[in-house]
This record gives sequence, structure tokens and C-alpha cells, in this order.
Amino acid sequence: MDHNSTAAAATAAPKTRWYRQLYFWVLTAIVIGILVGWLAPATGIAMEPIGTTFVNAMKMLIGPIVFLTIVGGIASVADLKKVGMTGLKALTYFQIGTICALAFGLVAINVFRLGEGVNADPGSIKTSDSAAKLIDAGQHQEWWQFITNIIPTSVVQPFVAGDILQIIFIAVVFGIALNAMGKVGTPVLDGVQRLTSVMFKILGFIMKAAPLGAFGAMAFAVGKYGVSSLTSMGGLIALFYATSILFVVVVLGSVMAFLKLNIFTMIRHLKEEYMLILGTSTAEPALPGLMRKLEHAGVKKETVGLVVPTGYSFNLDGAAIYLSLAALYIAQATNTHLSIGQQLGLLAVMLLTSKGAAGVAGGGFIALTATLATIGTIPAAGIMLIFGIDKFMSECRALVNFTGNAVATLFIAWWDRTLDADRVRRVFAGQAVEPLPLQVPEQRKGSSHHDDDLHGVPAPGTASPVVEPSDRRPAYSETV
Repeated sequence: MDHNSTAAAATAAPKTRWYRQLYFWVLTAIVIGILVGWLAPATGIAMEPIGTTFVNAMKMLIGPIVFLTIVGGIASVADLKKVGMTGLKALTYFQIGTICALAFGLVAINVFRLGEGVNADPGSIKTSDSAAKLIDAGQHQEWWQFITNIIPTSVVQPFVAGDILQIIFIAVVFGIALNAMGKVGTPVLDGVQRLTSVMFKILGFIMKAAPLGAFGAMAFAVGKYGVSSLTSMGGLIALFYATSILFVVVVLGSVMAFLKLNIFTMIRHLKEEYMLILGTSTAEPALPGLMRKLEHAGVKKETVGLVVPTGYSFNLDGAAIYLSLAALYIAQATNTHLSIGQQLGLLAVMLLTSKGAAGVAGGGFIALTATLATIGTIPAAGIMLIFGIDKFMSECRALVNFTGNAVATLFIAWWDRTLDADRVRRVFAGQAVEPLPLQVPEQRKGSSHHDDDLHGVPAPGTASPVVEPSDRRPAYSETV
């Protein structure tokens, strides 16, 4: 056996039995949670603290991980223009993807026209207290606020509130400043990289409780909302799921095919993250795992650190499909006629309002209400027609958002000419891959050879540092 084969075999993940895989236990917990919520609704509702506690524990790590990853990526590059170009490419791709997703929703609801025949009277629609708060927030949400809200009022506030967009802003500014410091900032960069490893280790600990979190969240959802909503408006739910699946297979699948990759092998590789999203109805807990797995597949750390977190605020394909479907369904149900021109105007407004409430509780309804309030022709109270089934569509929104961000990161890496498609293909297929070379920060402006030891590069005549193979292990695809 040659040296390369030996190295590949040494890095192959040990085969584990199916009943020790994390995704199996998460899936089992989801099934049990559905049964408990269906057969014993009161017990299911009582399980809410289990689900919310796990989600809160995961959200606790999102801000620090996003901050540290972006800072480490930006501060490590020699040419900051590369970071700026990567950001511009990502935003361009996000907008094109959002337009495609919105168009899919518009076409689907225009073809099937499920709202016709409902004949709802906006003046007689009763609004619940919880929905009234979301409607009020949406009506006071301006399309331009997502731009002004990027800048936080304090450094600590975004981490407390969990505002990913503001955390990204702070991280980018901090990373650029650290990069400009040259050799003086090198010890800080080393500390950032070490802290990143610590945060991912904590993530591994918390992920052991993922089955409990998925069980609690699913039992509560089914127990509280029941299955009656599924039968009463099953057509709209089915249309949303079918449109989302078609978007993933056709649009995102085409992007992957362009990269000479297979979207189905990617989905299989990310099965732990998909199970987690399915159980908790949010894509946020899966963000760290996606970042680690994409890095392991060979995507550069700075690309992953910038594109994935930004995509969680700007690349919401599932939310875009939901917004266009829901807005036109409400228009049809309330007998509000919209011309083709008005529908295209609706799409243009959604390009902005879909970003306005990212990461906010009830963000889908806030963005929808903000859109309806901006257009002014569709009654905002009409969102009560779909309020009861929103929970059953949130999982699909999160799954499509997550898939879109994974594909976007791979495409931006290809656009930057840094994508090793062969390695990505082998990783997604579960094949053994060679260990990634030690990523040494590039020589930055203001640094010198006297500082090489601070960068992790040995001085002449000294031994090379030993890198443990475990440093490149995927996030949490190990056994339970």
C-alpha cells in the first residue's frame, strides 16, 4: 500500500453501528414527540421547556461562533480585497437566489389559486393577541430598516439579543482592524483561533442532548397546534412543500450540477443537521455544524466564516417561497385582484422586507405584514388565515434556507477559485480523504520573519509543530 493510501485510510471515519449514530436518535425522538403530542396533547405541551432549553443552549453559542469564525478568517488573510470581493459575490448570489425563490412561489400560487373561493371578509377576521403583536411590529417595519439596524447601539447588545446581522458587522470591523494591526495583533488572532476550538468543543457537549431537544420541541408543537390544522388547510401546506422541494431539486440542484456535485449526496452528508432542524423548527442550531463540515470538505475557513452566517440573514430561500405564496394566497382569499405588474412590485418589495426581520421571533409574519403594509392593497389582517398552519411550514422554511446556504457557500468558493470539487465530492460520498494541510495565516502587512513563531510557523532550525488529526474532525457526526 502506498503512502497516500495509508494516509487516507488513517483519516477514514470509523464505522459505527446505526443505533449509535446521532441522527438516528434525533429521528427517533422526533417520532416519539409526534406520538406524545398527538395521543397526549397536555403532556406534549408540558414538554415545551425541554425543547426551548436545548434551542436556547444552541443559540447561546451561535453569536460567539459566528464572531470568532469571521474575525479569524478576515484577520488571517493577506489581501483584504479578497474578503471584500467574496462578500460582494455572496450578496449578488443571495439576491439572485431570492428572486428565483420568490418567482417559484408566485408561479405556484398563480397556477393552483388555492385562495379562490375562500371569500374572506377582512373586516370580520378576528385577530388573536399573539398575532396582533406581530401585525403591529410588521406595520411599523420599514423596508430600509434592515440597513440601519445593522449597526448596534452597543458592542454587547447583539450577543444578548442574538442578532446575527449586527454580530457580523462587529466581527467584520474587528477582523479588519486586527488584520491592519500586523504583528501586534498576532497574539490576539492566536487567542481567537484557540477560543474557536473551545466553542466547538462546547458545541459537541451540547449536541449530545439533541435527541431530548428534538423530542421536547416536536411534542409541544403537535400537542399545542394538533393535526386539525393540517387537514383544514392541507392544500396550502402541500403546495408550499411541493414548491420548496421543486426549488431545491431544480434550482439548487442545477447549481450543484454546474459545480459537478450532487445535491443528494450533500443532503445525506448533512443528515444530522437536517434532523436537528426538523426537530427544532429552526436552522440556527445547525449553523455551527454546517460550518465545520464545509471546512472539513475543503472550503476555505474565511469563505465559510463569511458566507454561511451572512446567508442566515440574506439568503432565505425558504422564507422567500413562503412570503410569495402567503401574500398571494391572502390576496386571493380576500378577493383582492393583483395585476402582473402589481405582483412584480410585490416581489421587488419582498426582496427587501424578507431581510428586515431575519433572526427575529415571528420573523416570517413580521416580514409578511411589512410587505402587505408597504403595498397597501392586501389587508394585513388576512395573515390570520394562515396563522394556524405557520408552525407546520416553519420546518420546511428552515430546511430550504439551510440547503440554500450550503449550496451558496460551495458556489462562492468555486467563484473564488478555491473549491476543491474532488475533495468535496469524496467527503459528501463518505469516502476517506487526506487530512487538510495546516492552515497557516498568510503573511500580512506589518509582520516580519521575526514574528513567524507567533503565526505558528517555526523559526529556521526549529522543529515543526505537531498537528493532532482530531483537529480536523467534523463537527458532531460522531457516535452518541
